[in-house]
Amino acid sequence: MKKYLYLLLFLPTLAFSQTTKDSITKLLAKKQYTEAEHTAYNYLKTNPHDMQVKELLGDAYGYQKKWDQAISVYKQLVDYKKSNAEYHYKYGGAMGMKALGVNKIEALGMVSDIREAFLKAAELDPKHTNTRWALVEFYMQIPGIIGGSQAKALKYADELYNLSKVDGYLAKGYIYETDNEPNLAEKYYKLAIKEGGSLWCYDKLTTFYEKQKQPEKALNNLEEAKNKHKRNALHYQIGKVAAEYNIELHKGEQCLITYIENYSPNDGVPKAWAYYRLAQIYLLKKDKREALKHIDLAISEYPKMKPFNEEKQKILKL
Repeated sequence: MKKYLYLLLFLPTLAFSQTTKDSITKLLAKKQYTEAEHTAYNYLKTNPHDMQVKELLGDAYGYQKKWDQAISVYKQLVDYKKSNAEYHYKYGGAMGMKALGVNKIEALGMVSDIREAFLKAAELDPKHTNTRWALVEFYMQIPGIIGGSQAKALKYADELYNLSKVDGYLAKGYIYETDNEPNLAEKYYKLAIKEGGSLWCYDKLTTFYEKQKQPEKALNNLEEAKNKHKRNALHYQIGKVAAEYNIELHKGEQCLITYIENYSPNDGVPKAWAYYRLAQIYLLKKDKREALKHIDLAISEYPKMKPFNEEKQKILKL
């Protein structure tokens, strides 16, 4: 009987709580971060001990790059439950993101707390992949004099490998790319593609080739990804590389036209950017009429976009 009365009294509250959490989660998924923040904040005024909603509030702050507020919320979560690896990970991550935007003296003062948060998360959860990625990046980004170390980064890359071969290969690719060892970086990015073959793997290798000023290899990698995944977004990427590096202009032109014809918002890059890339290609081909036509299409969608207007001035001088 007591159990029944308990459920009768508290079930409506629990249902309301779950509805609120679901609502905030959906707002975050839709990138409606301000609304998610306000919903969580107002709910917590009367339910201050709901840690799940508090975590969602911290996430909403993080998405808006309100790092001080996010740090404050995640610190409360860490203090509430010190055995929760995810709380330590998010706390360290928020501090790390703040450190990127402050002066070097302040950032140096935060290094110890960031490292401690990540190491605690790794200790609490041996299978926490994101924490190990964070530690790989942490040890590669901070100077050696305050603890930066390729050896330590590789240690966590090996732990990632034991959890997921793809993540391990990608982590090692990142480490060797950061340490300016391009042959090893390429080797591990290729191993990641061979092991997993996801678009993310292909993208990491493409970006690496672009940074290495190897557009031919970038195009070949994008072609392979397109043939495997059949994603329209890859047509844009091929066109972008062709336009930026003045190679395979006909292929780039055809891919951009295909991208525009099959465009949907899920492709990510607005059509205006495809028009812009086409204008670049036509400028390289000395076709002023087509270049002007396509840059005007781009500008019609984003009239104040600086690169579009600068490109038009180049075309007018042709």
